[in-house]
Amino acid sequence: MSSPGRKPTVSDAEILREFALCPDPFMHATELTETLDLSRQGVHNRLEKLQEKGYLNSKMTGGTRNWWLTDEGHNYLSEQS
Repeated sequence: MSSPGRKPTVSDAEILREFALCPDPFMHATELTETLDLSRQGVHNRLEKLQEKGYLNSKMTGGTRNWWLTDEGHNYLSEQS
């Protein structure tokens, strides 16, 4: 059974790939709205789900949540390639 709501148009792998390609060690949700076809709230919701799956970690610093790819996220990406 699928989750309620609109079907995601951006795959988990596409989101995680943005992290892998980023030269910085972390990203903000706002940065991802610039490259993905999702709203800021949509990006934030997807990042939370990816964190629940263990693919991302996050931490609040200076009032902004920073997100980064975990080893499990890197493994998932390599399996998708």
